[in-house]
Amino acid sequence: MKLSLYIPTGTTQEFYGYTDPVAAFSTIRDLAVVADECGFDTIWAPDHFVPFGPPGAYVFEAWTTLAALARETERIKLGQLVTGNGYRNPTLLAKMASTLDVISGGRLKFGIGAGWYEDEYRAFGYDFPAAPERLRRLEEALQIITSMWTEQATTFDGSYFRAAGVVNQPAGVQQPRIPVMIAGGGEKVTLRLVAKYGDLCNVQEPPDEVARKYGILAKHCTDVGRDFATITKTSTSYCIIADTDEQARAAVPEWAPLVFPGSLADYGLIGTLDTIGERLAVYEQAGVDELIVGFADALDPDTLRSFASAFIRN
Repeated sequence: MKLSLYIPTGTTQEFYGYTDPVAAFSTIRDLAVVADECGFDTIWAPDHFVPFGPPGAYVFEAWTTLAALARETERIKLGQLVTGNGYRNPTLLAKMASTLDVISGGRLKFGIGAGWYEDEYRAFGYDFPAAPERLRRLEEALQIITSMWTEQATTFDGSYFRAAGVVNQPAGVQQPRIPVMIAGGGEKVTLRLVAKYGDLCNVQEPPDEVARKYGILAKHCTDVGRDFATITKTSTSYCIIADTDEQARAAVPEWAPLVFPGSLADYGLIGTLDTIGERLAVYEQAGVDELIVGFADALDPDTLRSFASAFIRN
């Protein structure tokens, strides 16, 4: 199982109290370099504009952040966990992704989802339709984006998006196209979209539920004639390393239920190194090919080094 880094960009108040945005971004850059050196597979950045909880702390935009980190790193892949489809027109997203794939020398994983954080949508003036419409919009976007990466020109006339003979050059570096991660565990629609369009999925739930959702994805793959094995199965967890399991459990943040279903303390990477090793094995047994890990000590590069020394085998 590959291990990747959920890099802090401020969404969980990591930069609360900072008064120098340049210094804050330098910290993100340093973490990316350490992750590259330590053998993490991918840097994943959240696509949010405001922090969870009280407003005011620094939050850095994902796409521009990753473009900068692409030039500061050499090996590690880069992706969004995940782009909110409602924030950018899909033709623009396809162009942005193509450019970032070139900037990074072919290291982009394109993450996208239907979007969920209603308060953010409202604050920035974006429409936030009901979930069924957001998913229909996502499917149209996926059709446009993948076409712009693979076809000479793209024309599309959908219910929500349009393109008229758009030519996208350069279309990126990777062949046959940039890999697509679709995030979400919706059983009827989202996982079917993964089967039709995705190269990676992301299910952010406890390991037993992750395994169940993968089983549903496998059925959708059968229905659409897709080889389930061609999809990289990912999940996301949160790591708190402490001298005792009790100390780690007590440090689970208040915002955890907003993004991690159930009791994170019971299944996340929460505890001593021995406990974390056992829980990594549970994720792997659930079928996870790549686990994306966020850290409580998010701004401390030594935490990344300690975790990598214990669990990443290069």
